[in-house]
Amino acid sequence: MKRFATLLVLLAPMLLLLACGGASSTSNQSGAQTGQVFITGEDAPVSSVVAFNITINKITLNNSSTSVDALTAPTAVDFGRLMGLRSLLGFNTIPQGTYKSATLTFEGTNPAPVINYIDLSGGTPTVKPLSGTLTQATLTVPFPAGKPLVVGSNSLAGLHIDFDLRDSLAVDGSGQMTGSITPVVAVQAVSASEELGEITEFTGNVVSVNAAGSSFVMQGPYGFQRTIDVNSNTQYNGSNSINTIVANAIVSVIGRMQADGSILAKGVDVISTDKAFVSGRILAVNPASGPVQNVTMWVGEELGTSGVIPVDTVQTIDLSDPSLIYAVCFFDNILTQQVFNPSALVVGQRIFIGGIVSNGSFTPKLVSLRRQGVVGQLVSGSVVVTGGTGSDLGYFQMQNDLLMSYSAGGPFTVKTGDLTLFANINGLAGLAQAGTPKLLSRGLVFKDMNTGKPFVVAGYVRVLP
Repeated sequence: MKRFATLLVLLAPMLLLLACGGASSTSNQSGAQTGQVFITGEDAPVSSVVAFNITINKITLNNSSTSVDALTAPTAVDFGRLMGLRSLLGFNTIPQGTYKSATLTFEGTNPAPVINYIDLSGGTPTVKPLSGTLTQATLTVPFPAGKPLVVGSNSLAGLHIDFDLRDSLAVDGSGQMTGSITPVVAVQAVSASEELGEITEFTGNVVSVNAAGSSFVMQGPYGFQRTIDVNSNTQYNGSNSINTIVANAIVSVIGRMQADGSILAKGVDVISTDKAFVSGRILAVNPASGPVQNVTMWVGEELGTSGVIPVDTVQTIDLSDPSLIYAVCFFDNILTQQVFNPSALVVGQRIFIGGIVSNGSFTPKLVSLRRQGVVGQLVSGSVVVTGGTGSDLGYFQMQNDLLMSYSAGGPFTVKTGDLTLFANINGLAGLAQAGTPKLLSRGLVFKDMNTGKPFVVAGYVRVLP
């Protein structure tokens, strides 16, 4: 167990990025009677669901006298892909006021929701599709008591949407999903400077670069463009900087909204300058030990590969090229190759593969480990504190009913540090007294090179209701 504490000390810079925190500056817009609202979405994930595609047609904010539209363009969201991460869904200018509820309208037929879930009935992970049927297409959700969404003149407010997949997807008596969907959604007013206001999942291609102005424009995942501002605190992977980012490069960004609609980036990860990438969960690696030659993965996201590797499919990708670069998203130093390399791929991880499409084939150039959330139940008596009194340096075990526990052969370990953020619980000390609650742990999944099993280095741990 001493190795666990040592590893966490080495990965302290990673925990700092995994645990979202810090404030960002904002700028003011003109318009005395209006303010700006950004909308973020995340999910409370289901361990078996790798994709849950649903279209939000409209989001309306309501008070006692009027309703205003905060989102009007139909937006197709894969809440299963978010896995406890937050993505920017929209930004709008609306009249100032105090709004007490939000009404969400979902598309039920064109297209209908689609669920993709992991099936272990054959002994190895496969993915099956399931058409969804909404029991209700319109849902009005109040903001928490005493905490309405207040939009002030020339101010920036945030609307956070948490789609609870666990409670939204109906199951039969044997625990199998039926396809019936009764949306269970929580809404919350947030500020750009708090943890729940941070954008932790935003990937797309670069449209243009203004290096002198310390910014670039990118096409985001939901069809709209967004300006990304950088400053001296922005971290890049490898030797990248604002001066090396080029048009058509594919990048992933974490950061905070600003009142002019731009994102101030805390981290910029350059995935590919060759206009192509795929991303998703690993279902199998070959061989099972030693340097991996190919990986079978669920492709939940792609850019530039639709003709050869379409989204929402299972693909086996050749990784035998010894010149492939291995990296960890938003973390790049001399330790990277020690913690993630061709021998460190394991079932359950979420990865980027950046490369190039030519002559009808996809050639990988980069494999990068991505952040993800894992959900499961705390194993009774498994919490161990390795730091001093009051420290959150330590670990615990979670039981996840599908991919992670399949990969681990049972419960898996979650490692934490003093930079790990805990929600709804007082750190490891509180967790040790909590019994066996459901947990969401967000961070990076690594492979224990001694046991071959996956473990999580968590920047954020939340006790679920």
